[in-house]
Amino acid sequence: MRPLAIVHPLALLIATEAGAQARVPRFSVELEGGTTWQSYNDVRIPNDESATRFSLSDLAGTGPWPSGRLYLAWEPGPRHGLQLLLAPLSLTETGVPNTAIRFAGASYAAGMPTRATYTFNAYRLTYRYRLHGGERMVAWVGLTANLRDAVIALEQGGTTSRKDDLGFVPLIYLAGAWQFAPAWRLSLDADAIAGGPGRAEDVAVKLGRDLGDRWRIQAGYRMVEGGADVAAVYTFAWFHSAVISIRRSW
Repeated sequence: MRPLAIVHPLALLIATEAGAQARVPRFSVELEGGTTWQSYNDVRIPNDESATRFSLSDLAGTGPWPSGRLYLAWEPGPRHGLQLLLAPLSLTETGVPNTAIRFAGASYAAGMPTRATYTFNAYRLTYRYRLHGGERMVAWVGLTANLRDAVIALEQGGTTSRKDDLGFVPLIYLAGAWQFAPAWRLSLDADAIAGGPGRAEDVAVKLGRDLGDRWRIQAGYRMVEGGADVAAVYTFAWFHSAVISIRRSW
């Protein structure tokens, strides 16, 4: 057998594999922005008779406020992926409480302007495994390490008090996408956990349009809900966001 007869198919196979690998996006960046409202935001700190349970949404209003997040993703193999998320959320508003409030060791009078601050920043690292990777449907499952940086604060005249909470929460990650038409897809992503004294859910549904091989724009709805009922704090909130994002892969 002539050497050329062997070399030619081998070279074709190598070129085909290299081309296929080159076409598979390994890195991606997605920037999401939106407008956020809150349905409820109930607080009692500490969670005992020394404090008042009050509605931060009644005091600060329901919104809207600007919000955003940044995703960085890397797929080192066809089934494995890592994703980093930076998701800041903060609001500061002035309202007038209808009743007196005892919060974090301080007392606030009814009928007086009161400045309320609520911050919930999330920093997440997710490992995800691709369960299915067909031509039209993709499904992922994984685990997320979530670091929350939360602050609730009140200020009225010369009186101020606050509660800071920096902690780690493990979450279960689920995601999927369905390409229902050329260049169009419907996607779902979720980080969630429930049980014991608290729960957390971050779920988004988006409609996406591919702009060539590397760019994608998406728009949809995101909800973030959850909280904790423990001795130190009682806090449960529900946020809704109308979002739009742009994604670049290479």
